Amino acid sequence: MAEQRVERRLAAILAADVAGYSRLMGTDEEGTLARLNAHRREFLEPTIAEHRGRIVKRTGDGILIEFGSAVDAARCAVEIQHGMMERNAPVPHDQRIELRIGIHIGDIIIEEGDIFGDGVNIAARLEGIAQPGGICISDDAYRQVRGKLDANFQDAGEKELRNIARPVRVYRLQPGGATEAAAPALPDKPLIAVMPFQNMSDDPEQDYFADGVVEDIITGLSRIKWLFVIARNSTFVYKGQAVDVKKIGRELGVRYVLEGSVRKASNRIRITGQLVDAATGAHIWADRYDGSLDDIFELQDQITANVIGAMEPSLRQAEIDRAKRKRPDSLDAYDLYLRAFPHAYANTPEDGREALRLLEQALRLEPTYAAAHGIAAWCHEQLYHRTGFHDENKAAALRHGASAIAHGADDATALCMAGFAIAMVSRDYEAGISTIDRSLALNTSYATGFAFSAILRAFAGQYETAIEHALRAIRLNPLDPMGAQPYLSLVFAYLPLGRFEEAAAAAAKAVQLNPRFSIAHAQQIIALVKLGRMEGARAAAGQLLQLMPEFRVEMLTRAVSAPSEMLADWGEALRSAGIPG
Repeated sequence: MAEQRVERRLAAILAADVAGYSRLMGTDEEGTLARLNAHRREFLEPTIAEHRGRIVKRTGDGILIEFGSAVDAARCAVEIQHGMMERNAPVPHDQRIELRIGIHIGDIIIEEGDIFGDGVNIAARLEGIAQPGGICISDDAYRQVRGKLDANFQDAGEKELRNIARPVRVYRLQPGGATEAAAPALPDKPLIAVMPFQNMSDDPEQDYFADGVVEDIITGLSRIKWLFVIARNSTFVYKGQAVDVKKIGRELGVRYVLEGSVRKASNRIRITGQLVDAATGAHIWADRYDGSLDDIFELQDQITANVIGAMEPSLRQAEIDRAKRKRPDSLDAYDLYLRAFPHAYANTPEDGREALRLLEQALRLEPTYAAAHGIAAWCHEQLYHRTGFHDENKAAALRHGASAIAHGADDATALCMAGFAIAMVSRDYEAGISTIDRSLALNTSYATGFAFSAILRAFAGQYETAIEHALRAIRLNPLDPMGAQPYLSLVFAYLPLGRFEEAAAAAAKAVQLNPRFSIAHAQQIIALVKLGRMEGARAAAGQLLQLMPEFRVEMLTRAVSAPSEMLADWGEALRSAGIPG
């Protein structure tokens, strides 16, 4: 009987394992396993797939991967080690999961999906002599990759490897050494690079338009106090090159990259943009904008405003998610502020208290943190109007608001929140409008600023301007998960004008965006009563009292500034639907 033929092929083999795995497991078995699985799921396996690697098998702390190309294998290894450095940055040194990687190219035997032979054994031995966070490759692999990837491998000489008959010349790359020293460190606060937009048209004149849009976006983003923006002269060196987001992230030290394109057809133009996490390659936001070239400068301004208005909350949410992933004992003032943000926007007493707990920690670390003072002022304003109008909440809102204005003259968020909170507890709406106008001068695409401006202007009787600012807030950021405020401000403006159908629709949208927002429920009830839809009004009243059993008519009428006869009318509407007086 003929001898069965063995299947062989030439392949690049990558072997990796976790340095100090036994020590890590001995210290914290469950935590180590959870962190390792998270790295595999969120980063390692997607990166391997991106570089066309086939995972042959996994061991408790190791992995064996086959590539058809030594260049693919080496690029994958470099990206893995760079990525693991970034993921490990907030983790204490004694808890970091650091990988050692070995790469060899050689002949292998394939049997039932597994691989064997010297090609595999040499890769495993190279992995064994690599430093934590380092890469060792054989001379055979090095000849295939030199000059073809952005990495500096150093000749480590010939090495005797266990159970390998002949010495192997080894080349090392150690992230954190000379190669990495040139790469700037990631900042504590988010840093973004806006890349030159690609001209997809045949018309080279559109280069000027695309460059103008990018310059305006850079200028607009630079007004956002909590965001650091790379200068134009640093990003435009990449013009005309294919954008490798992860590479740019490493070279510029940025956390986020905005890229886009311009396409012209006849008299129409389309701009697309996408915001990408430079560490993971994940898309955070993407959109497109179409317009006519009849007024090119107006179109450029409109696109810039829309891009910035939509990007800011997306960036903020990405930063909040990042802060939530950090260990509690590694949080700084900025992380604590980010964790407080969604609680502040929830507009409930319980969330307001939790936000204040986090903000107080942030302010102990950084007493002049203007934005934290601003959010704290707003939280105390919420508690003042929702928990019984206690003097201590009013005094705290005024105190934090004054600190936010004193320390945040150039911070749009600090001025907006402080101006709103002070106006709401003191009923000085003109002063609040003036402060928020200063905020909007700093950031002309600040959706929250326009929403809060609309509320104060509605209370000041400036109904048409209130509607204009509320609609602008919605247009700038239609999908903000924290965006109930502009719809509520529409209700406050529509009701006095007798536009009850529009008020009911806006109130329903506010409730949909934030089902726990008691004032939005109350305004929805009033609009439904005014429309004669008593069954719907009573159902909405039941939902409000289930959400907040202590809610009373007084809580709305004391929180809202309007003519006394209007407040009396609204109070009667709430009582007729079943809300206690």
